[in-house]
Amino acid sequence: MALLADRESLLLIDGKLVAGRSGTFATVNPATEETLGVAADASVEDMDDAIAAARRAFDETDWSTNVQLRVRCVRQLQDAMRGHLEELRELAIAEVGAPRMLTSMAQLEGPIEDLSFSLDTAQSYQWTTDLGLAAPMGIKTRRAIIREPIGVVGAITPWNFPNQINLAKLGPALAAGNTVVLKPAPDTPWSAAVLGQLIVERTEFPAGVVNIVTSDDHAVGARLSKDPRVDMVSFTGSTTTGRAVMADCAATVKKVFLELGGKSAFLVLDDADLAAACSISAFTAAMHAGQGCAITTRLVVPRNRYDQAVQAAAATMAGLKPGDPGDAGTVCGPVISERQRDRIQRYLDSAIADGGRFACGGGRPADRDRGFFIEPTVIAGLDNDAKVAREEIFGPVLTVIAHDGDDDAVRIANDSPYGLSGTVYSGDEQRAANVAARMRVGTVNVNGGVWYSADMPFGGYKQSGIGREMGLAGFEEYLQTKAIATAAN
Repeated sequence: MALLADRESLLLIDGKLVAGRSGTFATVNPATEETLGVAADASVEDMDDAIAAARRAFDETDWSTNVQLRVRCVRQLQDAMRGHLEELRELAIAEVGAPRMLTSMAQLEGPIEDLSFSLDTAQSYQWTTDLGLAAPMGIKTRRAIIREPIGVVGAITPWNFPNQINLAKLGPALAAGNTVVLKPAPDTPWSAAVLGQLIVERTEFPAGVVNIVTSDDHAVGARLSKDPRVDMVSFTGSTTTGRAVMADCAATVKKVFLELGGKSAFLVLDDADLAAACSISAFTAAMHAGQGCAITTRLVVPRNRYDQAVQAAAATMAGLKPGDPGDAGTVCGPVISERQRDRIQRYLDSAIADGGRFACGGGRPADRDRGFFIEPTVIAGLDNDAKVAREEIFGPVLTVIAHDGDDDAVRIANDSPYGLSGTVYSGDEQRAANVAARMRVGTVNVNGGVWYSADMPFGGYKQSGIGREMGLAGFEEYLQTKAIATAAN
């Protein structure tokens, strides 16, 4: 079985692969601007069918109560993805513009293996907690707490790390006993659609448990937030869209999980190895063309070493030339679309208008006349009030900001509407830990540590979102709590 052998994907609705009522839309390679093929374009009616199928599967089958069935089916999907690993790798490189090196990590292989955490959790989870006998209001009572699935989950995912985010929602939601309607970004429909093909051809998922609806119309995805048959929406994307999702969900008071934007700070304290820290910061900001919500895009350095820091960051950035994502050595590939490239350029133009300067980069690479490429860019000469320091750019852009000591560094890090992630470098581990504890963010790397793993919760403070994905906390996002009290003799 070849994946997408005809270069056209289908919807998965109620256990069947079907065409979209609105026809098809093109899938484009961001590195070459060539059309790869087409994806099924769902209509609002298709989405209604998918929601109805998910509702039936939850209400009328034993999916929500049969843990072993759930574990078997999700493991079959995991095994199927392992069996088609190289096809999936080439698909991620072509459709997402993902550098090949990242497909052995969070762009593909990591998320496939991370499904095991949800499966293991489902098997070992304490679904019922016995609180024993008590006598509230004088009545002898046996008490228990039951954890059970929420119901129908609408999962809406972005284009930057589609394999990781699709599976980070599907894995725990399904293992916890929910049914799902997955709506991926129109920029990367195939990364989701191939899951539908594998589910139909290689697994025993009951019809309607997983539905995958691709569409070029954002109104189709918005149906998930508005439909009363959907019990929860799990959304990853921009803060602007997240606000709209939350507002739509309010009408039916459905649960929302939101993983939104970030403008994370990389704090270099005055006792750190400045050159090494700034080089690491620049490399991180350029990886996958800066298309990551948790990437640290503000480099906050001691004021008396500001010029040295800018020079070190620029030296690293300048060496990370935008390249073919299929090449093993490429770190910075294309951004996802012409629209996104032009958006980044407007931010770069605003930096100059605000009085900043480019220590390197600043526009489209001269040697790339095809593809949606932006030069890795270091911006100097601005403070934390500048637009490029306040707003999420989602490109390979690093803004260097001066601080006047640990308290000021923390102030700058926290002076943001976002609170997703952060990094601290110091020669003193305890000092770094003290600073990390004061940062109002959901995740912090200290001196090169890595928080990203299947058993670690990920999410943000403030306008970076609500709830956590991954880890036990991520599994429990998809559960309800029921208290049962039975009169005892």
